[in-house]
Parts: sequence; structure tokens; C-alpha cells
Amino acid sequence: MYKRDTVKRKAKGGVLATLGYLLSPLSWWNDAFINLPIAYAFAYLAAYISKDLFFPALVIGYWITNIFGLILLHRGASDVLSEKGREGNWHSKKDLLRDFQVSIFYTIIVVILVAGGILKVPFHLP
Repeated sequence: MYKRDTVKRKAKGGVLATLGYLLSPLSWWNDAFINLPIAYAFAYLAAYISKDLFFPALVIGYWITNIFGLILLHRGASDVLSEKGREGNWHSKKDLLRDFQVSIFYTIIVVILVAGGILKVPFHLP
């Protein structure tokens, strides 16, 4: 019974870590193919309310994808690498602060892309 639970936990951790890696800022290609499209879709929906919400929603969506990715990666890696499952909180305050700092750094890059006109508000909004 113990071995089955360990295998399940490690498999689940592997899936979480993989999804987290794909969303995290640790993979160099993820922004172009995963995070920015998700953030852009989030901003696109917000722009239906007001075009002025596009940029803030893009930044918030980007933060969410990066932070969520780092949290999933940390949680999944903890499940895979530990002998026992992680008890209690998903993330410590220190881990959340570090993840937030990394996300802010990458968000600055997105802000530069928007300010440089590379990412624009969609023109075909009603």
C-alpha cells in the first residue's frame, strides 16, 4: 500500500512540476508560446469592458501565469523529490516572495514589449 501511494504522489508531482515548468519563467521559450498568449487572452477579455484595462490585465495575467507556474513547479518537485508527501501549506512565505520577485522581473520585460509597441491592444474590439 505504501509503495502505491508513493508512486501516485510522485506521478502527480511529476505532472504538476511539468505544468509548472511550462508556465514558469524558467523555460526560455514559454513566454512566446504559453504565458503571453494566456495573458493576452486575459487582457483581450478585459478590453471588452474597457480598452484601458488591456495593459493592466496583460500584466496581471502574465504575473498570474508565472507565479502559478512557479508554485506548481515547487509543489510538484517537492512531491517527486521528498520521501514523504509535503504536509500543510503549499508554499512558504519565503517561496512566494521569491516567486513574486522573479515574476516582477519578467513582467518588466512584458511592459517594455507593450511600451515598444510590440504587443498592442486588439483593433477589432467592439
